[in-house]
Amino acid sequence: MALPESLINEALRRGIDLVDLLSRALNLDPSERSKVHLQLAENFLREGEDLVDKDPIQASEKLYKAAEEAIKAIAVSLNLDEAKNAEIQGRWTTVLLFDAVDSISMKLNLKEVRLWWGRAWFLHVEGFHEARLKPRHIKEDVEYVKRIINLAKDIIRT
Repeated sequence: MALPESLINEALRRGIDLVDLLSRALNLDPSERSKVHLQLAENFLREGEDLVDKDPIQASEKLYKAAEEAIKAIAVSLNLDEAKNAEIQGRWTTVLLFDAVDSISMKLNLKEVRLWWGRAWFLHVEGFHEARLKPRHIKEDVEYVKRIINLAKDIIRT
């Protein structure tokens, strides 16, 4: 069954995280929720890479969404306060995402996470919202998105 696009768009407009909403409704445990976020991250990465030369604006957003889902996956897997707060609020806010990145960086003693996230955020703002990036600019930042996803894979599969 496919959800009506208007319903999905309205949920996204309101900042409702459909994965978290459905996960709660289905009473999925954190391990399963983190895997779903990781699966979404991998899907967004593939879609983003496929769009770089055809539609750099959408590619930028897909790549950012890949990084966002990977951060959510890590936060849920590590049982971070930010993931708990997102669950209580029913959505992930920008503040929660940035705080989760900081918590991940500190908890794992991996400062690079902040750099990787910063490049994904750059794609979101400059590539999607401002539409200023050319395919060559986007291609340079794909590796940072992949690093966040690989980190999520390492954490979730261990």
